[in-house]
Amino acid sequence: MKYNVVVVGGGPAGLGAAVEAKRNGANTVLIIERDRELGGILNQCIHNGFGLHEFKEELTGPEYAHRFIEMAKEEKIDYMLNTMVLNINEDKTIETLGEDGLIDIEADAIVLAMGCRERTRGAIDIPGYRPAGVYNAGAAQRLSNMEGYMVGKEIVIYGSGDIGLIMARRMTLEGAKVKAVVEVNPHSSGLTRNIVQCLDDFEIPLKLSTGISYIHGKQRVEGVTINKLDENRNPIEGTEEFIKCDTVLLSVGLIPENELSVDAGVNLDMKTNGPIVNNTMTTNIDGVFACGNVVHVHDLVDFVTQESKIAGKNAALYCLNKSQKNPTVSTVASEGIGYIVPQNIDPQSEEDINLFMRVRSVYSNKKLVVKCEDKVILEKKRIHMIPSEMERIKISKDLLKNITGSISVSVEEA
Repeated sequence: MKYNVVVVGGGPAGLGAAVEAKRNGANTVLIIERDRELGGILNQCIHNGFGLHEFKEELTGPEYAHRFIEMAKEEKIDYMLNTMVLNINEDKTIETLGEDGLIDIEADAIVLAMGCRERTRGAIDIPGYRPAGVYNAGAAQRLSNMEGYMVGKEIVIYGSGDIGLIMARRMTLEGAKVKAVVEVNPHSSGLTRNIVQCLDDFEIPLKLSTGISYIHGKQRVEGVTINKLDENRNPIEGTEEFIKCDTVLLSVGLIPENELSVDAGVNLDMKTNGPIVNNTMTTNIDGVFACGNVVHVHDLVDFVTQESKIAGKNAALYCLNKSQKNPTVSTVASEGIGYIVPQNIDPQSEEDINLFMRVRSVYSNKKLVVKCEDKVILEKKRIHMIPSEMERIKISKDLLKNITGSISVSVEEA
């Protein structure tokens, strides 16, 4: 089997990249998906709030996925379901295992769109036994929304990531009692709109600067002990509180799925745990592109789609020998900025470039300052910034032409 562009992953990033690759001249495009259907995580996200940027209307996750699945079918894009990619070789041969056994697929260009996975209890090391009733929030979401199972009746959610917040509302609507959402940071790690719509509207308490110090129960969860935390995240003596519950949902962060990327020789950014890319979403491996949550964890699927379109388009241009290798300049996350994607940009780009980033802390009445060799080239005032909401700065192609050195972005006084 041989294709111009092979996309690994059939979620929103993979679908967007595949459609854009076909529309930009790639004759043959293949999506490889390990699940039983296309759509990825969107299939279990039955709440609305998707598509406001991409389609200018509010959609549920399955509706958003359906639109791209229909586009893929209209473009006659091939796809393989229930198929796992085992390895990506240097010659861009992809080894897969699926319903038809082992298959080797040759590709002119590859787009990595494997998404991300949830951190587990083992990653955060909560003391206690291993009783039934401890779930990742995403696993509970799939069980509830797709499989039809109720995971518990009295629930504590650890971590205020968006999936955890959404599941607080979902479990309440299904008749469960959500006792609390516990967050170790002094601020929520989810979007503000989700705090309002999922917690405040249902009077669910959000306990900030608080950790779970013990999970009680041997056969089934019986409760948790929580503690207030100091600025170093150490438990404050005398603040212990026991909360009776039968279920604990973990929403403690997402990790890009990059085992395949590492095996293929792709260089990763230690801040994002995703591939280092330039503004065409190209990795350090010739002909290998990456997009979506495999590069960095997004807060909106619309931004995933924007990124995937760039990757798909440039993968097609690579196959047509139309891509150009111009010198790149690096982007530097300076004071107050956690990371910036892309990590490299081409100053000769014929298109505007969006820089995506997250701030390190909560800021009010500040500004994002873009500098080139200590010279300010762009400023963006922001009334409020939090780490959970991604910031975006657009640098016009005209401004890019004046850039001669690395670009830094910092948070400064307005």
